[in-house]
Amino acid sequence: MDKDALLDYEYPDLDPLPSKIETETVPPCDPTADDMLYHICITAISLVVMLILAILARRTKVGNRQKGLPGLLSPVNFLDHTQHKGLAVAVFGVLLCKLWGLLVSPNPLPFTKDSANKQNWVILGVFYYPALYYPLLACGTLHNNVGYVLGSLLSWTHFSVLVWQKIDCPKTPLIHKYYSLFSSLPQIACLAFLSFQYPLFLFKGFKGAERTNTTEDLSSSYYKDYVKKILSEKKPSKVGATSTDKPKLPQRVTDAVKSYIYTPEEAFRFPLKLAISCVVSFITLYQMGLVLISAVVPTMQKARFGVDEDIANVLAGFQIILSPDRKEVVRIVVYYMWCVEVCYISAMTLSALVNLVLLMRSMVLHRSNLKALYRGDVYNVYNCQRSIRASRPALVCWMGYTSFTAAHICIGMMIQTLVFFLCLLIAVFLIIIPILHRQNLILFQILLSMWPFWLMILLAVVLQHITARFCFIKKTAGTHDLNNRGNLFLLTYLLFPVNVLIGVLLAVWRMVITALFNIVHMGRMDISLLNRNVEAFDPAYRCYAHYLKIEVSQSHPVMKAFCGMLLQSLGQENKAAQRSRDAEEGIQLVQQEKKLHKVSSAKRARMHWQLLYTLVNNPSLVGTRKHFQLQTVDNFLNGSLNRSSKQGSKKEAIPQEAEAAASN
Repeated sequence: MDKDALLDYEYPDLDPLPSKIETETVPPCDPTADDMLYHICITAISLVVMLILAILARRTKVGNRQKGLPGLLSPVNFLDHTQHKGLAVAVFGVLLCKLWGLLVSPNPLPFTKDSANKQNWVILGVFYYPALYYPLLACGTLHNNVGYVLGSLLSWTHFSVLVWQKIDCPKTPLIHKYYSLFSSLPQIACLAFLSFQYPLFLFKGFKGAERTNTTEDLSSSYYKDYVKKILSEKKPSKVGATSTDKPKLPQRVTDAVKSYIYTPEEAFRFPLKLAISCVVSFITLYQMGLVLISAVVPTMQKARFGVDEDIANVLAGFQIILSPDRKEVVRIVVYYMWCVEVCYISAMTLSALVNLVLLMRSMVLHRSNLKALYRGDVYNVYNCQRSIRASRPALVCWMGYTSFTAAHICIGMMIQTLVFFLCLLIAVFLIIIPILHRQNLILFQILLSMWPFWLMILLAVVLQHITARFCFIKKTAGTHDLNNRGNLFLLTYLLFPVNVLIGVLLAVWRMVITALFNIVHMGRMDISLLNRNVEAFDPAYRCYAHYLKIEVSQSHPVMKAFCGMLLQSLGQENKAAQRSRDAEEGIQLVQQEKKLHKVSSAKRARMHWQLLYTLVNNPSLVGTRKHFQLQTVDNFLNGSLNRSSKQGSKKEAIPQEAEAAASN
């Protein structure tokens, strides 16, 4: 064989040829802290903790003269934006890691090793693990020292036993010898955070047992600060709004980069559900990437190290002869398999990076949508008129939003990795390797053989753009109009067949771009993969839209600021009256102390009139009044009464059907 041909496949990285490796057999490992015994003990401890918390919750309700079912029914207030989000985020992270192990483990539950009925045990485990970690989250609900002590006990128990088990058995035969160890790292991190946070709360003496779960967030200054900020914002000047100056290219690039970077803003806090969803998405990316790497890459490496000279006979059976020298055939095959392995790892890494960038973009868009809905800009978010109120489908979507986010991230990353892997294979084996070695330029030969076709397409496109720029468009008095219409019509007719071929290329390009866009954004629920007119058929975006309805209708900062100020005024009935420091007249409080601070009748009447005006124009109350139930949909804009149609609404006395017939 020619020496130059042999030098074409001289790869220093693979010389000498890789030797065969022996497959390492990892035996099953039983840790000193038996998993079955541990779960039996921790389940009993959790039940005792729940009984103690239920008694404390009942005493708290009796002490505050509250009615309701005795016991601790809610682990956390998901609609409270002011609470500490770390506890809930950490517990959800632990639960996600356990559910992930539930799916990949041959023994879903530690109480049994019956793998024949794995499906039934998985179903039982789906309900067992949330109940097991429920006390770990509920200990922080009562905001008293007893709860923090119990939380510290549970978190330290979970954390110490898990670390103990991983130290005893770092290698397991599951998927990869180190998969179980790396898979438990997020769980260890979340438990370590809980083990630090509960003692920290206990050390600080965080007292809140005297406050009920309903009003504890209303006493926070966050909502008042939010109202003060939106009232102090200045509207943009008309000169800046009507300016036609376009930003320069560096400024546009900077703005585009900033739109993908989430930076905290003053007087705005993320809802708890969104914070949990972001952390859950990140853990899902980690777990999914770990599975894709540990399940595929070791298999590829074993196959690459196991290549011997018999591969030449296998390829010869398919009429593929890479070289007369068997060792050279082995070298070529090993190199190509190494390229496949690199393509797969690159595809998985690219998918993870893309999802991380899109996750940051989603956080920016979440904040933008929430702020728009807070100020009543419904049409800008939904592109149609929607009522922002609680409903059955909205509540169901709100409950499952975090879980749906994790599922979409998982499916999206699998599809992205597969598509990116195929694209990289095509690029490497049809473009990069042929160019580097100047052999097997099949793709370039096909494209070169079609050079008359590509030249015709290029000339046709250039001709149409040049003639449109210099011949068929004229500028007169600052306006553009058509010119040489006869020649324009003639050229349109003559280029019809060529434009059909161009249209075929555009259709293929459109299909590729649409497929890549949908695949890249598969894990995002905050945007629709369909057209705005049919986005209701996108179940993921529909779920996100309903989720925003619940968050805005139940946790509006202005509404909570108003309710908090009312509760504060009621609590100050027996104290000295204090003048409100709010600068805006719309949120001034009526002083309750008439004896110590007498209010004039004119001022009292003005305050009553302002309260009446606010209640009359409340979008949430307009639709429930009998007088406004006869109004048509056109009389409302973003949930409020349209003033332009107010005069006509006063004279309405006929049914809506007759009115529609009259308008036609």
